Amino acid sequence: MSLTSFFAQDVTTVARQLVGARFLVDGVGGTITETEAYHPAEPASHAHRGQTPRNASMFLGPGHVYVYRSYGLHWCLNFVCADASAVLIRALEPTDGIEKMSERRGLSAPRDLCTGPGKLAEALGIGKAHDGLRIDAPPFRLDLAGTPHPVVVGPRIGITRAADLPWRFGLAGSPYHSRAFRPS
Repeated sequence: MSLTSFFAQDVTTVARQLVGARFLVDGVGGTITETEAYHPAEPASHAHRGQTPRNASMFLGPGHVYVYRSYGLHWCLNFVCADASAVLIRALEPTDGIEKMSERRGLSAPRDLCTGPGKLAEALGIGKAHDGLRIDAPPFRLDLAGTPHPVVVGPRIGITRAADLPWRFGLAGSPYHSRAFRPS
């Protein structure tokens, strides 16, 4: 399956299947350990009210990258799926370019480098220049997991609207989550 076909699926399917995938930006990155799904039908999605200059990348079609600034402070990385939906990449386990990530973040403990969407974007060098690029072309490399990984599911975090939807997915047993998953 091509990456475009993969991202043309339902956003919750994609968010779940991205857990365990390997993601690199210019050779720096690791294993995706946490994602969240956002669909325009629900009010937490940036596409809920239609296209704007800020969210235009969400309307470019499956397989694009949507990068936005959260609270004016941190860049956040999303992969665009079908119907202007998107998957927020919340955390990853660093495996490649750890020294570069440590330099960018001013930290040395791998656990502290990419456990949150803002931390992850900073560690990977993600910024506005990446917004609208294709996920299947440099500087990106995404290798989907060959077999499904065990996933824990919970409500999304850090939002106030539609926060109860169980659209947060994490690699079961991983210490590389932005926040612990609450037991169901």
